[in-house]
Amino acid sequence: MDLAPAFISVADYFKQEETSPIRHEYLGGQLFAMAGSSEEHNRITGNLGTYLITHLRGSGCKTFIFDMKVKIQVAQGTVDVFYYPDVMVTCDQEDREKFYKTYPCLVVEVLSPSTETINRREKRLNYQSLASLQEYVLVSQDQMQVEVYRLKGSGNWEVEGLGPNDSLELNSVGLTLTLAEIYDEVFDG
Repeated sequence: MDLAPAFISVADYFKQEETSPIRHEYLGGQLFAMAGSSEEHNRITGNLGTYLITHLRGSGCKTFIFDMKVKIQVAQGTVDVFYYPDVMVTCDQEDREKFYKTYPCLVVEVLSPSTETINRREKRLNYQSLASLQEYVLVSQDQMQVEVYRLKGSGNWEVEGLGPNDSLELNSVGLTLTLAEIYDEVFDG
């Protein structure tokens, strides 16, 4: 006999997350445990976060790494989704919630074998439904490769692939980083 999945409320989700040793993402009442990260994943996220925090200091924009959730309403506002992006920036002064943000202009996910498909499909589509989002960046942890999805004036999203000798232009926050800076201390020589 198959059991139906248990659904929990947003309030119960937040209560559970306060004491849980494992982070969970929330998709319309269901919880999904987050996997731990590798050294490469951690280093890439730290590098990006450090550059963003330093660059944005005093600007009114805030950079969050690892433990800040982003809230997305899907299905015409009937379903709440909470993800933990690897790096997120919000510049909206109305983004005042203590445990989640709703108006990011930039979201970065570092790809791992267990999350790559979800990041490329489900999360990309859900993040791109946010009116505030200008750029969604996917960073490989296995090779110097970055994809940046940008919202164009036409309302369409375009993707740009970057390799080892390229630079990542983050137009949403006015910062350009070389891939060497992003991958500092990740790969030997």
